[in-house]
Amino acid sequence: MKKIGLTGNIASGKTTVENMLIDSGYKVIDADHICHEAICNNAEIIEKIKNIFEGKDITDEAGSLSRKKIGKIVFESDTERKKLESIIHPHVINKIEKFFISNSENDIVFASVPLLFEIKLEKMFDKIIFVSATQAIRLERLMKRNNFTKEEALQRISAQNTEDDKIKKSDFVIFNNGTVDELSKNVNDIIKKL
Repeated sequence: MKKIGLTGNIASGKTTVENMLIDSGYKVIDADHICHEAICNNAEIIEKIKNIFEGKDITDEAGSLSRKKIGKIVFESDTERKKLESIIHPHVINKIEKFFISNSENDIVFASVPLLFEIKLEKMFDKIIFVSATQAIRLERLMKRNNFTKEEALQRISAQNTEDDKIKKSDFVIFNNGTVDELSKNVNDIIKKL
């Protein structure tokens, strides 16, 4: 079984690539979904998050954790972000490892991990695909998709390592600055090579 890491900086088009892979019949696990699921439904993780952010406003009107409020805190402070990551990342890694085990009969499986290089998961994968888009395009997508102000969007972008370094460390790079058809062709070309 080939374990393929799919990564890319925020708003680069990873999710679109992921959906193309799923539509082609491949098994894909998404680290963002694991995080969201944990913050919404995992009692142990919810408790840990409440403890590390004690005294801070991190819940919505219903008393559930608010991803938006937590996001605001962690993207304004590296210290706070590292605290959250120390809880979330081991959980994500564990889920990906279990996914590999339960899908070992497949020839190729994919794990979409936005912070693959930041948390040094390169050794988990046989090959890494990096989805790239210019900062101007990513900024525009983020502001449109998430209703972020320019400042909020730039905060999210600057929280990740630059693309140049990640491109060098990747086996394949998909430049997603064009049309969906061009993106689809690039994805299919890489699948053939794999």
